[in-house]
This record gives sequence, C-alpha cells and structure tokens, in this order.
Amino acid sequence: MGFIADSLNRIQPSATIAVSTKARELAAQGRDIISLSAGEPDFDTPENIKEAAKRALDAGKTKYTDVDGIPELKAAIVAKFKRDNSLDYKPSQVSVGTGGKQVLYNALLATLNPGDEVVIPAPCWVSYADIVLLGGGKPVFAPTTLEDGYKLKPEALEKAITPKTKWFIFNSPSNPTGTAYSAGDIKALTDVLLRHEHVWVLTDDMYEHLLYDGLKFATPAAVEPRLYPRTLTMNGLSKAYCMTGWRLGYAAGPEQLINAMRKLQSQSTSNPSSITQWAGVEALNGPQDFIAKHNKIFVERRDLVVGMLNQARGLQCPNPQGAFYVYPSIKALIGKTSQSGAKIADDEAFVTALLQEEGVAVVHGAAFEGSPSFRVSYAASTEALKEACTRIQRFCGNLT
Repeated sequence: MGFIADSLNRIQPSATIAVSTKARELAAQGRDIISLSAGEPDFDTPENIKEAAKRALDAGKTKYTDVDGIPELKAAIVAKFKRDNSLDYKPSQVSVGTGGKQVLYNALLATLNPGDEVVIPAPCWVSYADIVLLGGGKPVFAPTTLEDGYKLKPEALEKAITPKTKWFIFNSPSNPTGTAYSAGDIKALTDVLLRHEHVWVLTDDMYEHLLYDGLKFATPAAVEPRLYPRTLTMNGLSKAYCMTGWRLGYAAGPEQLINAMRKLQSQSTSNPSSITQWAGVEALNGPQDFIAKHNKIFVERRDLVVGMLNQARGLQCPNPQGAFYVYPSIKALIGKTSQSGAKIADDEAFVTALLQEEGVAVVHGAAFEGSPSFRVSYAASTEALKEACTRIQRFCGNLT
C-alpha cells in the first residue's frame, strides 16, 4: 500500500496553474513569453478597497473571526444578493470562504457520498470534476457544441440526469468559453430541473459582472424561485473586483447546507483572512463604477482577439458575451505538423508546440473537457494580445 492517499490518485493538478507555472519558468530562463493562460484581470485592485484593508490593519483587525465570515461582510453579501439578483437571504444562509474554490469544495465535500453523480456542462472549469472526484462522487459531463455557442441545451441536461444525480453545476458567464446565458436560456434548464426534485443546483456566478453587448445577468434561483430551496448560489470578488490574490468567495443557500459547510471549514482553514474580509465589505458596499470602465476595455480586447484568431488559418473562434476568455476550435488543424516537426495530434500537442515555438502560453481544451480547442484569456494588455495573436496566426500558417 502506498503512503499517499488513494483519493489523490483520482485527481490531477490544476492544468491552468500548470501552464502558468511553465510559462513563468520559461520567462525566467530568458524566453520571450506571452502568457494568456491565467484567468486573472490585469487591472489593479481599486484604491478604495486597498484603503479599507489598510484601515483594518491600522485598527488591529488581525485576529480570528467567525469561521465563515464576519457579520459585516455577511450583511454586505445579503445586501448584494438583494440589490443585484432580487434574492432574499439571511446572514445565517451565507458562507464565506478563501475564494470561490473553497466554497465549492466545502459544498461538494459536505454533501457527496460514494456513487453520487454531479452533472457538469462541458467544456467546464478545470476544478469542478476533480473536486467531485475527491469527494467520492462521479462527474457526468453534459456536452455542448460550438455550433450552439457552447450553451447547454435542455435535452442534454435531461439526458445526463439519473436517479443518482445529486448536483447540477451551472456556470454563467462560463470559464472557459465565455458563454453567457439569458434568463430565457436558464428558464429552459430550470424547467428540466423542476421535474427532478432530487437534484440540487450549484451556480457559479463568479463572472456575473463581466457581461457584454447589453446582455443582462440572470441566475437560476432568481429565474425559477421554486428552485430556491435546493440552490446554492456562489460568487466571489476575484474577477470583477480584481482581487484574485486576496482569496474571498461566498455563497448563499439553505441553512442546513451552510451549517454543514461551516462545520467542514472549521476543521480546515477556519476563517478567511480578516483583512481580506474588511476589504470585501468595502468592495460590495462601495462604488461599482469601475466595473463598467473595465468592461469597456474587455469588449475592445475581445473584439481584437476574436477578429485576429478568426483570421488565423484553421481556427474557428466564437464571439462570447461574458467573462474574459475565448475558446477557438482547432479541428481543422489536427494531424498537421509544426515547423519544428511536432505532430498536432490533439489540442495539448498544439498548445505545447505553440509555447515552444512562438512563446505563447494558452490552455488546451482537454483540460476543460472540450477538445479540440484551446482557451485564451484576454485579461492582458492590448499590446500583448496583438503580439500573441500575431504569433498564433504565424504558427497556424506554418503548419503543414
């Protein structure tokens, strides 16, 4: 019997973190690397949020707090859900963790038993399936297609649900595709879920504020109030508030579930950083005008990247309405050979050769259960994006 737990054999290290690490290593060796692999805004955290953290430090707010969030932060989260989503929660229905990832981890580990199934639309964020596997559950991928804009169709959801299904994970706008669902799109899915009373809904709304082209945000518990009693609505500050390194995520749902998540967190990390929590109060309660300014820049970058990638030979790149990712297909390039002789057998071979030959780091589609494609994060400077897309065009043009 090996020393390392068998449960760890069920999971893989995060592919997005692995690519970012490789890019940093090559850059440290002196290579000219443009990394478009990380889902991280290049904007700094707004000044008012940083000032709130400084005030908390100066006031000595550096002690342990309640396990899953200070009352002031929970009140700000309750107010946010009411203001932005027309959802009514009590502070006792709110859980705060060290990033959205911990909140998801707590919810799944606190509820999954061996053999429980979790339906996940694919392509999907890299960590969903591994967290499910670590909890002893079974991820069931409900496929989407490029032709449908990577939107899950109600028929595909219906087909994926079985008597063993415990959760349906829903992410809009989506990482990795940038796909954003309208209220009407969501209603078609919630109609399916109403027919399956044993299925709980875990919504990942992390990219809520990163929506473009006039699309209005919608979330399942608000679209279909009858699902409210079995929905956990998760969100966080990383993306829209440019606070990836601060590590603060939160969710609201039924008290029984929140209590179970608190119990688990009490035996793992305990409370999130006290300073981060006070910064979070200011983020949620303070001015929100910077979000629209950032989004204007994101739209310009999206349009630049989609336009340039669709000019690259063999790439097909949809135009997403949210987040800061595009997800081009390389279907037409499978089987070709790069200038250095690398065979493009799949999307992992494509991104490996692209990094080695052109110094552009992107993430392969297999990491997101969606091949043959790759993810580009356009949360980078316009200059870097132009140069990276030029290199991608050159790389694709040189394939034979």
